[in-house]
Amino acid sequence: MKILMVCLGNICRSPLAHGILSHMAKEEGLDWTIESAGTGDWHIGQSPDRRSIAVAKKYAVDISQQKAMHFNPRLFEIYDHILVMDHQNYKDVVAQASTKEEKDKVALFLVNDIVPDPYFDESLFEPVYKMIEARCKELIKAWK
Repeated sequence: MKILMVCLGNICRSPLAHGILSHMAKEEGLDWTIESAGTGDWHIGQSPDRRSIAVAKKYAVDISQQKAMHFNPRLFEIYDHILVMDHQNYKDVVAQASTKEEKDKVALFLVNDIVPDPYFDESLFEPVYKMIEARCKELIKAWK
């Protein structure tokens, strides 16, 4: 299975989701490919935000080697599931879909909520980590 996590800049939320789910999938012996991308192109090639790296490291998840990637329509061909962090990301990704099948691959990461962007609020990194971790556990259970 191939899963893509998407947020705005691909430096805070989606790298955490990418790293946490990859870590959990590896622990479960699952042969999944998990990556992440951003709908914005400001950080292409950059490492995740230092605060995301730090909170992940606190829980023994290493995301320091990830590099930001920009979402583009060819990614629909590669991934089975494209999970987005908020409603604007959803709109931006779905707008690039050319078929119903592509649109059907896109869903909010949290079923009935959004993952808040912690970029401008240092205090959100820990709760965002916990939120993403809880959802990743659900995904492992559901898709295993």
